[in-house]
Amino acid sequence: MENKEQLVLEAMKKAEKPVRPGEIAKMTGLESKEVSKIIKKLKEEGKVYSPKRCYYAIKE
Repeated sequence: MENKEQLVLEAMKKAEKPVRPGEIAKMTGLESKEVSKIIKKLKEEGKVYSPKRCYYAIKE
């Protein structure tokens, strides 16, 4: 797993609630577009899900 993916997952864990890509971008220092791409990849891998539109959380 890439470092950036790890950063995004760790930010989601710290938030302890579903978060938007923009919030993750602020927490990690990555760009919003980049965070969105990473989330899309993580979602395809089944590590992340979307409980409601535009919000993402880690699958436990």
